[in-house]
Amino acid sequence: MANGYMGRILNVDLTTGALGDEALDPGLCRDFIGGYGLGARLLYERIPAGADPLGPENILGFLTGPLTGTPAIIGSRFTVVGKSPKTAGGWGDANCGGHFGPHLKFAGYDGVLVAGAAVR
Repeated sequence: MANGYMGRILNVDLTTGALGDEALDPGLCRDFIGGYGLGARLLYERIPAGADPLGPENILGFLTGPLTGTPAIIGSRFTVVGKSPKTAGGWGDANCGGHFGPHLKFAGYDGVLVAGAAVR
């Protein structure tokens, strides 16, 4: 896949311990640009209505944009998205710089989606 995307998402299920690669639709990357846009669309499709923000149905996404991992000024940024308990179950997001975003991209992924609940 071109235009700044690797074309893959890593899905992590903490309940089963399963990891899985998922191919990204190029149209999705074109229509929802960057980690924020891509995260909003993916979570909207995957989190059921009424899901508890602190429950296993919520998804925590770590996503990069097309400039992550490039020499651009914003080339070190990534976005974290999910359903937030702070906003009574509404949208929550944050972004950060550093090495994580570029290294996620260098590993061949545009993002990691974490779902489920680990055993206590």
